Parts: sequence; structure tokens; C-alpha cells
Amino acid sequence: QVQLVESGGGLVQAGGSLRLSCAASGRIVSINDLGWYRQAPGKQRELVARITSGGSTSYADFVKGRFTISRDNAKKMVYLQMNSLKPEDTAVYYCYGLIRGLLSPTPTPRDYWGQGTQVTVSS
Repeated sequence: QVQLVESGGGLVQAGGSLRLSCAASGRIVSINDLGWYRQAPGKQRELVARITSGGSTSYADFVKGRFTISRDNAKKMVYLQMNSLKPEDTAVYYCYGLIRGLLSPTPTPRDYWGQGTQVTVSS
């Protein structure tokens, strides 16, 4: 089985910073893209940032210049540094991975999701 486990969420004042971490574990053959998505109450889940295995990054317009995604391939970790947080950043943040598991019946990587971590930004 493949698991993604997030940590680092919490309550912060507007203008503050938080760093989210996500660890991939289990019988993993390879990890392609990793990323962070978020879902606010009453809204659809949306992409925040994504990073390829080679380190290329992409960001949603609403976080450009404020958030930075990074990964440590040796540790199977992905991080999201969030600066200049705004109340509208309040959401559950989900770690995402495009991963090929050892027990997968096909060589095609599949999507995996973490359980989510709550980020609350107070005004």
C-alpha cells in the first residue's frame, strides 16, 4: 500500500507563515508528480502547486509569489512553504502524488491523496 501523510497545518494570523510537509510511504516503485491541493467549505478542491520529479514547478495564480513547493526525492517528501497568508487561504490542504506502487497490477502510476490538514488564517 502507498500512503501520503501530511503535517504542519494549524491556525495562523493573516500575514503569517506555515510550512506543510507530506511523507510518502509504502511499497513505492517510483514517484512522478507531487503536489498540494486545497478545499474550502462549499468549494471544489483546487490545485495550489505541483512539482515534477525533475523539480519543475507550477502554481495557481492566487499563490504565486507567496507559496513555494519543494521536494526531497531521497526522503520521499514534499513541502509547501506558505508566506503572507490571507484569510482566503483557509482550507483543508491535501497532499497529492502520482505514484507507481509495487503492488500495482499495471506499470501506470496512479493518483494518491493524503487525508488532509486544516489551515486556518485569522484576520
